[in-house]
Amino acid sequence: MAAPADPRRLCRLVQDGRLCALRGELQAAGHAGCAGPAGDTLLHCAARHGRRDVLAYLVEAWDMDIEAANRDYKRPLHEAASRGHRDCVRYLLGRGAAVDCLKKADWTPLMMACTRRNLEVIRDLVEHGANPLLKNKDGWNSFHIASREGDPLILQYLLAVCPSAWRTESKIGRTPLHTAAMHGCLEAVEVLLQRCQYEPDCRDRCGLTPFMDAVQCGHTDVARLLLEKHKACVSAEDSLGAQAIHRAAVTGQDEAIRFLVSELGVNVDARAGSTHLTALHFAAKEGHVSTVQTLLSLGADIHSKDERNRSAVKTDLRIFSQDHEHLRVSGQTVTNWQQDLSTNKTKV
Repeated sequence: MAAPADPRRLCRLVQDGRLCALRGELQAAGHAGCAGPAGDTLLHCAARHGRRDVLAYLVEAWDMDIEAANRDYKRPLHEAASRGHRDCVRYLLGRGAAVDCLKKADWTPLMMACTRRNLEVIRDLVEHGANPLLKNKDGWNSFHIASREGDPLILQYLLAVCPSAWRTESKIGRTPLHTAAMHGCLEAVEVLLQRCQYEPDCRDRCGLTPFMDAVQCGHTDVARLLLEKHKACVSAEDSLGAQAIHRAAVTGQDEAIRFLVSELGVNVDARAGSTHLTALHFAAKEGHVSTVQTLLSLGADIHSKDERNRSAVKTDLRIFSQDHEHLRVSGQTVTNWQQDLSTNKTKV
């Protein structure tokens, strides 16, 4: 009786592309059907590491199933597409692999390919019938995923083969324009503004606009483009009444705050909805010392009160007790800050 093969050793041989050694081990074992701890077959491993010759040997010599799924329901085609191994993708498609097979969370091989900047693999899948309009469990189609990666050539190709691909949004109402803006994909945003018809200040379920996404992530180049080409509103509010300056304060984007206040004339003391919180309140609450300094240098009022009559000092005492000298900015000293601390410690 043949000795059982060691799955880990076999996977290493596949990974390293040692076809002769693999052939000898499988012939000695008499089978190739051992699965790894995640349910991966040797085909998964070969496709993942771009070993086209090993892939062909396993399929043709051992009749391994190209549709075998691991515990995440990934098939070899998912692996090859996600890693950009075009020769493996083409081989599997040529053997009749299901082009729109679904892995866990309803991801197709085309979606996986769109997580990389590999136009050739994407073109191969589409030419074999992959559907760019299919959505995963979060409501993202392949075009949306490609917008996150930001390759303008891929976006233009997908629009050429499927002109309606841009008309999509996730289950929380986010569009590809939101996603590209959030990730700072300037060239992708340019394509989306030129080729698609997104409404200015389109909002997701939280009320965020693409401009707000760009600002809160520090992508001022994208924010400028949205202002110039899409007529974005700098004072748009989210569902809680926060504007771009408040969201930039939460994420500590000092340069974006300077851009809003110094270049666009946004009121540094603008209040967020019914809470009356200012950007200074938000920055203090999040513990962003440099952002507090930036806001004060731009003229923010440290004594501005929220709806509960709390100043930014009350919002987070730690910020204002770290170093008095750090809060001397533009000739403005935080007047009576120590008195405010001693007066308000028992009330916070």
